[in-house]
Amino acid sequence: MMFSDILRLLIEERGLTQKQLAKDLQIAVSTLGGYVQGTSEPDFDTLRRIAEYFEVSSDYLLDFRTGKTKAHGEDDVLRIYRALSPIQQELYIEQGKVLLRYSTKNTEHSENSEI
Repeated sequence: MMFSDILRLLIEERGLTQKQLAKDLQIAVSTLGGYVQGTSEPDFDTLRRIAEYFEVSSDYLLDFRTGKTKAHGEDDVLRIYRALSPIQQELYIEQGKVLLRYSTKNTEHSENSEI
C-alpha cells in the first residue's frame, strides 16, 4: 500500500477534511493534497508530525514491515486499539474473543461434519 493510500484511509477513518488536517499539521492544504493524491511526499519532519497526529509509526505510514508483525492488518488492530478509550478497548478485546470462540466452534463443527 502506498503512503497516499494509507494517509487517505487514516483521514477517512477519523472523519477529517483535508483542510482540517492541514490546519492541525500547520501545512498548506495544497501540500496535503499532494500527499493524498500521491504526487508528492512529506519531508521527515512532516512525516513525523503526521505519525504523531494519527498515533502511528512512520513505518506504518510507509508500509514498512519490520518483522514484528506479519501483515498490515496486525498494525491496524493495534492502531485502532490505541485510539480507543479504555472502555472501548475492553469492548474491542471482548469482541475479538467472541469472534475467536465463534471461529473455533465453526472449525470444530466443520471437521466433525466431514467425518
